[in-house]
Amino acid sequence: MAYKDMPLNCQSCGQSFIFTAGEQEFYADKGFLHEPTRCPRCRAERAPSSGRSGNRPAQRDRDKGEQKPS
Repeated sequence: MAYKDMPLNCQSCGQSFIFTAGEQEFYADKGFLHEPTRCPRCRAERAPSSGRSGNRPAQRDRDKGEQKPS
């Protein structure tokens, strides 16, 4: 299928953004059924931070019977 750049409007900030042909191909390859509703900036702001939650190591320590450092 031939993809073409497509203008969309962000539902969060209202700005127009381009859903590129490459992004459309990526979405199709991943099996995503819907086009993005937010611009790249708003998607990045909504994404979780790159760091892990502090809960995982503490849970792992409890599972091993170790106490969490105070």
